[in-house]
Amino acid sequence: MTWEIHPTNVGTGLPLEGVRVLDLSRVLAGPLCAMIAGDLGADVIKVESPNGDPVRSLAPPRFGDEATYYLAVNRHRRNVVADLRNADDFSRVGELVKAADAVIENYLPSQVRSLGVDRLRALNPECVWVSITPATEGGPLADQPSFDLLAQARSGLMGVTGGPDVAPTKVGAPVADVVTGLYGVVGLLAGLYAKAIGRAGRHYEAPLLESTMSALINQAQGYLSANVNPRRRGNDHPSITPYGPVTTSDGYLLLAVGTDAQYAKLVDALSDEALSARHEWSTNTSRVADRDELSALLDRIFLTHDTDFWLDQLHDSGVPHSPILDVAGAFAQDQIVLGDFVGPMSAPGGMTRAMKTPLRIDGVRPTIRRGPRRLGEDTKEIFTDDERPK
Repeated sequence: MTWEIHPTNVGTGLPLEGVRVLDLSRVLAGPLCAMIAGDLGADVIKVESPNGDPVRSLAPPRFGDEATYYLAVNRHRRNVVADLRNADDFSRVGELVKAADAVIENYLPSQVRSLGVDRLRALNPECVWVSITPATEGGPLADQPSFDLLAQARSGLMGVTGGPDVAPTKVGAPVADVVTGLYGVVGLLAGLYAKAIGRAGRHYEAPLLESTMSALINQAQGYLSANVNPRRRGNDHPSITPYGPVTTSDGYLLLAVGTDAQYAKLVDALSDEALSARHEWSTNTSRVADRDELSALLDRIFLTHDTDFWLDQLHDSGVPHSPILDVAGAFAQDQIVLGDFVGPMSAPGGMTRAMKTPLRIDGVRPTIRRGPRRLGEDTKEIFTDDERPK
């Protein structure tokens, strides 16, 4: 069996053109990692079990027969079905491993042993191997199934999300999976570079728990260095104010005043006597100490007009601010509508729209060359040596 580069991945000029990536993963973090490699030009083959990637059924919503969840992270790859418990299928996947430059998988350690995934890896020791795991291998949670919500709960992320008087809240998007998938890509690219210059160390592990904890950044460092255990503050920043929503007469507006100079510009733009008189608030330290009083005063000011008025008032003020948009609003803003971030994508259900990679290369954003595939759509093309076992 040979691994021929698909024509959509030839002549692209993209940085990973000619790189062969085998995707043995499912759900989100692993497929996202593989999709980003495909966005950058890699030729990706995804192997699914006969039951398919579970994310195919995570609906509604659907587009055609496929869950839009699946469409979100499975473009730029061909799709084959193989059951690693079947000797013939195992052999076929082994041939793909031999030809691959990189493999991405997210099996539990117990599944690695029971399915023989370690034997697959041994077939190509020079291959860059990326493992997306629940938690760092060897730890007590390493073989416990996990997913985004569990990682958000156990990482401390939910512990700092939500208001002080409400239950801990998950982030509204699968940020744990996304961060882990991005770390997986970092490992993949680092491994390909190491391979290119002849260095060893080609097994990269992106653990879901630790990757999510890394997203705590300043919240974690405050605990590790100063023993400050962060609490839920809603939209308030623990170290900066005003840095969150204010209430207008018809909704909300976000202020992100990160410096004393920006605060001075806010005071000038609002032209409110009571606010101007509070000279002690010229420093962030004093503003944080009086955050509740400052917040109440700002709400009193902003309630006098609607959101559009304040957007116009602050437009040229030098005060960092933003409307608070829902998803539809985010896609309707001129920055997106007039740009090329959203484009057409083929899918089993027909043509749809999708977000392209946010990356631009020399001022050009790569197009979506090929959309997600039906389950096993390319099995016959790739496994051409004989008929599949029944």
